[in-house]
Amino acid sequence: MDTDVVIAGAGPTGLMLACELRLAGVDVVVVEKLAELSGESRAGGMHSRTLEVLDQRGLLDRFLAIGELQPVGHFSGLYLEFDESESRHPYPLMILQPAIERLLEERAAELGVRVRRSSEVSGISQDEAGVTVSLTTTEAALATLRARYLVGCDGGHSTVRKLSGIAFPGTPATMTALIGDVELPDLPEEYVWGRRGPHGNFSAIAFEPGWHRVITSEYDRVAADPDEPVTFEQLRESLVRLAGTDYGMRGPRWVSRFNDAARQAARYQEGRVLLAGDAAHIHFPAGGQGLNMGVQDAVNLGWKLASVLRGQAPGSLLDSYHAERHPVAERVLHNTQAQAALGRPGPQTDALRDVFGSLMVFDDVNRYLRGMLTALDIRYPVDCDHPLAGRRAPDADLKTPDGTTRVHELLHAARPVLLDLRGSADVAAAAEGWADRLDFVEARSEDDHWPVPAVGEIPAPAALLVRPDGHVAWASAAGGASSTATLRTALSTWFGPASRG
Repeated sequence: MDTDVVIAGAGPTGLMLACELRLAGVDVVVVEKLAELSGESRAGGMHSRTLEVLDQRGLLDRFLAIGELQPVGHFSGLYLEFDESESRHPYPLMILQPAIERLLEERAAELGVRVRRSSEVSGISQDEAGVTVSLTTTEAALATLRARYLVGCDGGHSTVRKLSGIAFPGTPATMTALIGDVELPDLPEEYVWGRRGPHGNFSAIAFEPGWHRVITSEYDRVAADPDEPVTFEQLRESLVRLAGTDYGMRGPRWVSRFNDAARQAARYQEGRVLLAGDAAHIHFPAGGQGLNMGVQDAVNLGWKLASVLRGQAPGSLLDSYHAERHPVAERVLHNTQAQAALGRPGPQTDALRDVFGSLMVFDDVNRYLRGMLTALDIRYPVDCDHPLAGRRAPDADLKTPDGTTRVHELLHAARPVLLDLRGSADVAAAAEGWADRLDFVEARSEDDHWPVPAVGEIPAPAALLVRPDGHVAWASAAGGASSTATLRTALSTWFGPASRG
């Protein structure tokens, strides 16, 4: 084998997955068709759950140093409030995709990930032992790579998905949107980020001094060839049609297009080939959920694939990747289609937006929508009835024999953590067979109650088993009967059979 895993695509999803695998000691090669970072900033922010994921790996400060926290959110342009009690990082971080990719590539290099650019997947051949990946590359010596698994993180037009014969059903585009980073010297100072008009919508968002991201959306105007390159003049003409002026637009860094097509891979795995990020799902980029979902795909898949490769867990563990992440993407496709519909021009939609906006002043409605957009409310199916089970572990403050820490700081090594908050000898004894792959931490919670989005505050648990992705696999209530049998079942389910001796 040339490597354990080949990852196709050096975008945020592929790079995050590579980092996750390397933390677990897996050898990884990332192949990328582009010779260098494109500089195109399609994504412009990270939501709370992604910020938590970065915090779990000790990387968040790198991103906070570059980005800017934005305390205002929206659902199809309608004001959305955030709640500081639900997360240590409640607000979106505005940061452009090239900066995200640069920081993740730097981290990947620190971990020893090999990134091979100017190398595009052109063929796949699977057998029982692995995958042979054919490449179109300028270096003849790299014409093929042999790996135990291949993961396609190569975008919405994924070659890996197509070569693997995985269907990509969904709905076609009904509109065309153009996007570009440009200078707008004549934009009024009082301009609010977006406006709706009789034929579509446009927005101008300031990311850097002197530069704006312009987005125009024209409904019922579908591009004949969605893959045809966009010109600066087309972006300018679209803005003039919608705004009546181009605001002196000049100096484009890049321009591109997107639409509201919504498609999802029928399955996320075909033998030894898996999909993540846009290769598995595409949608209208409402609410900035795409990049975030891809990074979270990577963090869900990484530890599972590593466990299988190390022989600690059976290959069937990978089934849970599709089972958990496919419904998440399905919900994102659903809510982005709703947001696209709410953005359509016309008096009927105007009335709908008025009604919808009036509902968003209610706390329950706001809580539901922000939980969906931020991904803080995700709950995976697990065999445990504790209110934390399946949800992401709150980042509670803890006291340990060595000092103070936080739950998310315990996950820096991307290993499972069994956290005992009541000093139960039974909990420690139950986990002895997994000591080679588990961090056991005895601590005390500094708070009697923990906040759980979509649930509210709950009593701090007596013990909890946290997966490397930060989701709770098992928990025991304080003052309740703690079943070590159910703990052992959870350990076996997620981390393989106990070691002998």
